[in-house]
Amino acid sequence: MTMEEDIRQAVAALRQGQIILYPTDTIWGLGCDATNPDAVSRLFDIKRRDDSKSMLILLDSVNLLERYADVPEIAYSMIEVADRPLTLIYPNGRNMASALLAADGSVGIRITREPFTMRLIQRFGRPIVSTSANLSGAPSPATFAEISPDIVDAADYVVQYRRDDTAPATPSSVIKLGSGGLFEIIRP
Repeated sequence: MTMEEDIRQAVAALRQGQIILYPTDTIWGLGCDATNPDAVSRLFDIKRRDDSKSMLILLDSVNLLERYADVPEIAYSMIEVADRPLTLIYPNGRNMASALLAADGSVGIRITREPFTMRLIQRFGRPIVSTSANLSGAPSPATFAEISPDIVDAADYVVQYRRDDTAPATPSSVIKLGSGGLFEIIRP
């Protein structure tokens, strides 16, 4: 299967409110349409995750940030100089399923630079949820082979691309942005 066909099938699943298992710019993730509350709820159920713990969204372009959150000026500089995947937690998330927002209204957003995920989001035309492909509390899988069969079976569509990739992947850095240029490093 070509990457384009894989993307076409993943987009079709997302448009139907389904859950996909896909490679990201970090580790393999479970994802869905970030604007679909029912799909997001199902994703929480699959992960057995407490809904008080928010999940992040992926965008393909920095130009879309202000549509989904308040963006402090420092964010643009951080994204520009980041030499590895960076998830920033922005204040006042909006235009997405409310379950993705933390209690304080903030939301984690990462701009992906990975070709498959960028094209997937571009073709889908909306942000995609990205959460590690594991049950809540279990270790995050570094490769596709490490993903639990329960997680694979729970996904409606499992992407073919990069399944054989054995290079271990790591989660992104996470920084929470505050007002006045203040920020807090959550995960280096």
